[in-house]
Amino acid sequence: MHRFNEADAGAAEEALLACCGSHRWALRLTAHRPYPDIESLRAAASEASYDLRPADLAEALADESWMPQPLLGMRAPGSQAAHTALRAAHAAYEARFGHVFVVCLEGIDPEEMLDTVLGSIRTRLANDPDEERLVAADELRRIALTRLEHLVATHSGAGAR
Repeated sequence: MHRFNEADAGAAEEALLACCGSHRWALRLTAHRPYPDIESLRAAASEASYDLRPADLAEALADESWMPQPLLGMRAPGSQAAHTALRAAHAAYEARFGHVFVVCLEGIDPEEMLDTVLGSIRTRLANDPDEERLVAADELRRIALTRLEHLVATHSGAGAR
């Protein structure tokens, strides 16, 4: 936490943008430093996520579109068909909602990721656009919190205090 709290504002904002692509979100978290602990930072990040305006959410979702996350288990039998189904599902989702599909896969076994993503896309395709915007925002918040924990853990090594 010390390195994050003491980093210059530009470096802190850049690090936060790797967690969530909304500049407003990153600026808000940067401006409220120092944080006494990871729990306080997580709470602030969660609150900032809930306060994202539609333009902020669109910016964050657009940032996710250039960072495709590979799914583990794609080498399993039938993976070519599964990969094709996944591409088709992503295309249908993006055509319907106008943004990339996001889902937090933290805690999901690698063998279950493909089924989880395909099931989530298929379920969420039934949402109306307003409902899906809320679901996508919550998934983005969960992803950002996971990335934030990794960011702080990565920069909290032995010499970081």
